[in-house]
Amino acid sequence: MAWFFVGLGLVTLLLAGDFLVRGAVNLALRLGISALLVSLTVVAFGTSAPELLIVLSAMADGASGLAMGNVIGSNTANILLVLGLPALIAGLRTGDFFPRKSFLLMILATVLFIGLAFLAPFTWWHGSILLAVLLGILWDQGRSAQRDRQAAKTAALAAVDEDGLEGVDPTMPGWRIGLYLLFGLVGLPVGARVLVVNAEMIAKDYGVPETAIGLTLIAVGTSLPELATTTIAAVRRQGDVALGNVIGSNMFNLLAIIGIAAFVAPIPVDAALLRFDLWIMLAASLLLIPFVFTKLNFNRIWGAGLTLLYMAYLFMVLL
Repeated sequence: MAWFFVGLGLVTLLLAGDFLVRGAVNLALRLGISALLVSLTVVAFGTSAPELLIVLSAMADGASGLAMGNVIGSNTANILLVLGLPALIAGLRTGDFFPRKSFLLMILATVLFIGLAFLAPFTWWHGSILLAVLLGILWDQGRSAQRDRQAAKTAALAAVDEDGLEGVDPTMPGWRIGLYLLFGLVGLPVGARVLVVNAEMIAKDYGVPETAIGLTLIAVGTSLPELATTTIAAVRRQGDVALGNVIGSNMFNLLAIIGIAAFVAPIPVDAALLRFDLWIMLAASLLLIPFVFTKLNFNRIWGAGLTLLYMAYLFMVLL
């Protein structure tokens, strides 16, 4: 039955990802703000919900290694797998709208997190710093949305006319947009929870250690909402949604999830994470630099490269 529920969770994730992308893009069009900003906030928070649930559950059970490994592993998976696999399948058109400022904020959050990790265990004052930085980022994004509202609405309407993007309807009523967002935001954490719990049962039968489970199985499982959303966005040619989802989710994982969990109980950091996995997370993020500052798109070759790098990382963790 565990294998059946793994499949059921995956199907739920794919359907919820489709609903969330449709709702996010049409909400952006309706409000006259960029789909990127909606992805950096609403979509990113929704797809990060499984990580938050898993971390709080792990902290309650005293499995702090699983909690920290989940966040670090999820951020690495978000870059290498969540961007790599959809690019391998359908390509990602990112050259014209890669969010430079948001990328630099993600790097800032990553460096801050690594610095605080060396002052671990994470306690309330670590959490206060992380949450304060998150609030500052959200405030800045809100100002940008207010300033660029009319330009974003004009650009979105032009994109609909020019590309005929599937799922985008300028006349879609608000209640339908709300239902899409509701089904997506509820379905993603539910699907991820069903999949992760049953996959964890299967993995434990093979004697996989707690930290390794957090870095690999749980990290991949809780990154499946991002993967589902990004894949659907790639198929629908909405690269801004895909990028905003990944960048926003990584910032939420580091700043919000660990920031909140640090108020629940102290979070120690395993020495192996300090030596290896934190730096892999940072290196994966820095791999995006060529795409940020040039007009490169994530074609299938780049997608294959990122996916292979993630497979190599999994091999080293589980070796």
